Amino acid sequence: MKTKLGASALLLSLALTTLTTLTGCGMTDSKGSAGSDDMPGAGTSSPEDAADEAERVSSELYDLIGIKGKASEAGPGVGECDGKDPEKYFQIFHAWTFTPESAERLDGVMERLRTELPEHGWKVVEYGRDTSKNNNLSLTADNDEKKYSVKIAHFAKNESPNLNLMLVSGCYQVPDGGTVNRF
Repeated sequence: MKTKLGASALLLSLALTTLTTLTGCGMTDSKGSAGSDDMPGAGTSSPEDAADEAERVSSELYDLIGIKGKASEAGPGVGECDGKDPEKYFQIFHAWTFTPESAERLDGVMERLRTELPEHGWKVVEYGRDTSKNNNLSLTADNDEKKYSVKIAHFAKNESPNLNLMLVSGCYQVPDGGTVNRF
């Protein structure tokens, strides 16, 4: 139980850090979009449809991991866009964990993702070891077309080695007359 609580706290910490540092770290803004100088626009959508898109993008990332394992059941959530009206603008985040059937199977996955993500429209903007005591390997990639960023961290020294993923969208605007439903 203590390990699960610690992993959840770490994932939440990663989520909050990622939300503040990931968005706009290379994604370009599209003209006429809801984005500001700091966060790219992702277009107009309801939060529910945007969350469905986040799940599709996460599924594509799951497939790119390319080994057998299990993903956590956490669904997407809705966040605010800094400096924007929270009643009209939102972003989607989706934090999840991939645990392989066999820990050894994760060896080399991060390097393979670094190579394969660009073949699928992602630009790797950061790759290397973090500053934690475990010196985890992580990468950050942006997909300008999909208006998403992802941060993937390989927790090799955990009791159960895994990958933690945090997917964050650009800034969406709700359609005229719509409201931002938070979930």
